[in-house]
Amino acid sequence: MVLSVVNNRIVIDLSNGTIKKYQASQFDFYGYEYFDGQFQKESQSLESDILKIVDYIQQENIKVKFTPLVDSLLRNAAIRKEEHQRLHKLASDIKNGQIEPDLFEEFTSFLNTIPRKLKAHQIKAAYHLYSLKNGANFSVPGSGKTSVVLSVYEKLRLEEKCNVLFVVGPPSCFQPWQNEFKETLGRVADVTILSGGDKDTRKEEYYKSQHSISELYMSTYHTILNDCSDVVKFLDQKGVYAFFVVDEAHYMKQIGGSWANSLLQLAKHTSFRCVLTGTPIPKSYKDIFNPFDFLWPREAPLTEEDKIQIGLWEKKKDNASVKAVLDKKIGPLFYRVRKQDLGLKPADFHEPILVKMNSYENRIHELIRSKIHELSTVDFFNNEEILSKLWRGRMIRLRQSVSYPKLLLKAIEDYSENLLDNDSELVDIIQNYDKLEVPGKLDFLVKMVIQLNKEGQKVLIWSNFIGTLELLKKHFTKLNLRSELIYGKTPIKKDDTNVFSEEMTREEIRDVFVDPNSGLDILIANPAACAESISLHKTCFHAIYYDLSYNCAQYLQSLDRIHRVGGSEVNIANYYFLQYDNSIDQDIKTNLEIKAQKMYDIVEQDYEIYNLDMFDETDEDDVAAYKRLFHEGLL
Repeated sequence: MVLSVVNNRIVIDLSNGTIKKYQASQFDFYGYEYFDGQFQKESQSLESDILKIVDYIQQENIKVKFTPLVDSLLRNAAIRKEEHQRLHKLASDIKNGQIEPDLFEEFTSFLNTIPRKLKAHQIKAAYHLYSLKNGANFSVPGSGKTSVVLSVYEKLRLEEKCNVLFVVGPPSCFQPWQNEFKETLGRVADVTILSGGDKDTRKEEYYKSQHSISELYMSTYHTILNDCSDVVKFLDQKGVYAFFVVDEAHYMKQIGGSWANSLLQLAKHTSFRCVLTGTPIPKSYKDIFNPFDFLWPREAPLTEEDKIQIGLWEKKKDNASVKAVLDKKIGPLFYRVRKQDLGLKPADFHEPILVKMNSYENRIHELIRSKIHELSTVDFFNNEEILSKLWRGRMIRLRQSVSYPKLLLKAIEDYSENLLDNDSELVDIIQNYDKLEVPGKLDFLVKMVIQLNKEGQKVLIWSNFIGTLELLKKHFTKLNLRSELIYGKTPIKKDDTNVFSEEMTREEIRDVFVDPNSGLDILIANPAACAESISLHKTCFHAIYYDLSYNCAQYLQSLDRIHRVGGSEVNIANYYFLQYDNSIDQDIKTNLEIKAQKMYDIVEQDYEIYNLDMFDETDEDDVAAYKRLFHEGLL
């Protein structure tokens, strides 16, 4: 038997030998087709396929000869495997505290030369990443993952092993990376933002000479998808040695997803790689596959057989077996700092503040609640797809009724039910609501904010509805209380060009708000726009939740805006919750607490799964709440 490769086609020639029937069936299972004494397969992953078939041939003790090309591929694969095993052992030793003193001292001596002094847990994470050169940091939000990566990048740059830091993440991370770059390394990065705008204009950035490239490149997942071939050419050009970072790496979890495929394609064209996320396994064990395939594109820690077996175990809920494999194969290759390792003062979650509704909003709320009760009794007449849309829409209406009554006049996508039942008087009350009264929550909120401001405290106010956010901003303005608003319409800073605009970006608002002498002491925001990548913890220690949604991921992320490393070691983060008595507010808060506790319990471990999909936009939470409240008679 002779094993050869011809134009990416693997050929097994049987001219000088025979195989057994079951062996031929195995070749067929691996995707080989039989043609005139030869098994052939067109390969998309040549080395991987050759290693798989050679492993099987050797297990079966089949005599085989390799052509020089195949022999070379096997030798190179063996060298990489040996190197990966060395790194695997090194990483395991580091995580177990078996550190070479001289090497660690040399590394910490370097860290003492950079402006930002890393915390103890950050030093360990940085040394782990530096030792592996390609690594994952799954530390909880607020642990300083960005500073860890920047310190490792700087050491590799000074060693002349890389000269470009290429970061892919959501647009909201662009400014924090630039801020952290300056604070950690003590210099302003020469940065190029590769996001939005015209692709042809962006294309010019990919084809600059090595003498005119930037040091820091920032791009989005969507841009990487659109510009993948151009990014490959940029990374491959002479003089470019890129440290490639995937931030908020949970976005690349989908197996076969277009974003993930683009990043996996780019991996082979980079010098060093790193993935960052506090939630590496948001839904399924399979979510861990892509990050590690990206980190080690030529020597993946998890084989295809491992992945298949993990999938089978997951279906059987055999978590112990999965954990054993992951512990062995990838356990040493990532670093995690747990919440309890951060040395933060415990946050103070104040008991919910029960507020009485004012007369008009109480009347509106009771009508909406009773109407939903009435409609729920005939739900069985509709099919499941229609019901899900109805239930979601009704829950949003109920949540709107305890936030700001005028929200009930705005349309909801895929929901057209008229809960106001053509009650002209009630419609008129809602349309003119602002002239009739101020919501009870808003009355109480203003008193709270004024008191906290008198005490010299800045206040962060959260709401999930755009109309409510705008109401709060308008009301504070009327009272001559300076406030700013961050929500979906608030622009994100794209680059450093000085284009004049009267509208402040999210980053500019954040910078003014955290300035203790700015006079801006009230920030109003919604979790969808401000729960990720914006840090407020150095000068703001009070967050008030005007209303809540059932989205636990956004809730947890919003908590971390004022409870993080770099301020929360000495300042207590305070959380307040405004609720209307005997309303859906209580159910949402209780539901979030249950889910949050589960998530916190899980995130302190290595491989547990979140039962909720934290990052897909689904309606499951509202629908589940509807069933619980109305079909089980809890509201």
